[in-house]
Amino acid sequence: MANSALVVVGSDEPRPFMRGILVQSLVSRGVPFDVALETANEIRGRLANQEEVALHDLSKLVEELLGDRYDLEALPLPPAQEPPQVSGPRGTSSPFSKGVLAVSLQGAGLDPNDAYDVARELEVRLLREARRSIDRVALRDLVSETIERTHGSKAAERYRVWRQALEDGRPIFLLLGGSTGVGKTSIAVEVARRLEISRVIGTDSIRQIMRLMFSADLMPEIHCSTYDAYRALHLEWPVEGGDVIVGFREQAQKIVVGVHALLDRAVEENVSMMVEGVNLLPGVLHLDRYRENAHVIFLVVATLDSKAYAARFQSRAATARERGADRYLRFMDEIRSIQDHVLAEAEQLGLPIIDNVRLDDAVLSVTRSVISTLKKSMSDAVDEGAS
Repeated sequence: MANSALVVVGSDEPRPFMRGILVQSLVSRGVPFDVALETANEIRGRLANQEEVALHDLSKLVEELLGDRYDLEALPLPPAQEPPQVSGPRGTSSPFSKGVLAVSLQGAGLDPNDAYDVARELEVRLLREARRSIDRVALRDLVSETIERTHGSKAAERYRVWRQALEDGRPIFLLLGGSTGVGKTSIAVEVARRLEISRVIGTDSIRQIMRLMFSADLMPEIHCSTYDAYRALHLEWPVEGGDVIVGFREQAQKIVVGVHALLDRAVEENVSMMVEGVNLLPGVLHLDRYRENAHVIFLVVATLDSKAYAARFQSRAATARERGADRYLRFMDEIRSIQDHVLAEAEQLGLPIIDNVRLDDAVLSVTRSVISTLKKSMSDAVDEGAS
């Protein structure tokens, strides 16, 4: 019967041999998972009758089995070493996590693949140096140095701004506007994940709640779609901007009450929030009232290519059965008119506009715009404090 108490003896105290740790170590050095698992099983079988193995001998065995196929020296990660503890304020600590760091780096505007590479390099460095613990501030300095060396000074500065914003104490209010079908929701969900914003709500949900509170007789415009809300107003004469825009603005002015209520509550609870939706009209929202207590960031998403815009509704129909592409395509002129109106207001107010051609690129653009706005917001706060 195989001895299950195999111990790895190295420069530190003896540790139990665990195939799972060895597999993860090999995967982190570029070995495919199935090969790593096969190798770990092979090593465990060869050492079945031993009670202990020297770390050096274990490394030689790994090299013997894989050295001719993989550059294991490129990232010399000890197979049985535990990650260091990251110490924080007031005596708190937690294990270093490559995954957590990678997500944080995405929030700082790094591409997911680049973020993982930086986190992986930091993990290897810490383990190679056999650190038991590292101060959180020291870790962030290492992260910043690594980013600057591998991706340049601008990327490193974005990381520093992001960390400073997280420690600022004020929540982040991120609002993502844009016309129907431009991809706001998909972008919002991914950006919120990267920025670690747990509260995400769409204006469609706010509108639905308000429909339950106010009847169609009392507030008819919220019981319509954005692009045909004008029909509920029964306009009897031509109006400036056109019927479609008047109906859109009337609906937006009603929905903004719910948006303000959500942001008011978020200020009270000091929590970050993402709000996305077509009813986020730049000229209707009153966001200055929140700037003292939160980082307020408003961006607008668009699809400027008309053919690509129409194609999005076909894609939506394939994933959401209750939404018929034909219904949207019949109102494409109205939807484009609303987009033009939103873009004009955004341009007038100097808001960033993201052309959503590819989702990954749009998410990265939004994330980096957030970092840029945070930098200005914190700089303005410093200037006001000094004056």
